[in-house]
Amino acid sequence: MAARKLSTVSKVLICQFLIITMAVSGFAALEGWQTARFSVLGGLAAFIPNLYFGWQVRKVDGRPAKKVVNSFYLGEVGKWLLTIALFVMAFQIPNIEIFPLLATYVLAISVFWFALLMR
Repeated sequence: MAARKLSTVSKVLICQFLIITMAVSGFAALEGWQTARFSVLGGLAAFIPNLYFGWQVRKVDGRPAKKVVNSFYLGEVGKWLLTIALFVMAFQIPNIEIFPLLATYVLAISVFWFALLMR
């Protein structure tokens, strides 16, 4: 059986998950689980929208170019709306710790900066 090659979208999502896991573990080890839970929220604010975008892109494989472009636009709009909604919900939490939330979010989205190197 031939090994199945992962798509770039799958590689990015896997890398994001690993980065988020490491960040949450680091905050848990250094600051405790009370701080790490905000790190989890920052990671989810990055990961969930990208998972949605990846799903939008994958569902049009082999379709006409117009459907692919429309799917990219829909995926990008959905990604932004989900990100905003997740941050709005996170900021409703009393006594929120901003640093772990934003640090993990930035670490997770930084995967895109290196995505071209994974090709």
